[in-house]
Amino acid sequence: MKMDDIRQLSSEEVTQRLEDAREELLNLRFQLATHQLDNQLRVRMARRDVARLTTVVHEYELGIRKESGKTGE
Repeated sequence: MKMDDIRQLSSEEVTQRLEDAREELLNLRFQLATHQLDNQLRVRMARRDVARLTTVVHEYELGIRKESGKTGE
């Protein structure tokens, strides 16, 4: 997921996607530990997605990013 896509989402959507991404990362780590994971690059991509989503959530908490409707401002 790219940062531009994440910035288009509301704070609730970002929070939900963060939960989903953390769950996916957990599952990928289990697969990696049991040698069932075919593409190990997916772990890195999932970690980076979690980091991107966490950054945006933190921006909402600090007030850097405001909840905005798609009004074009």
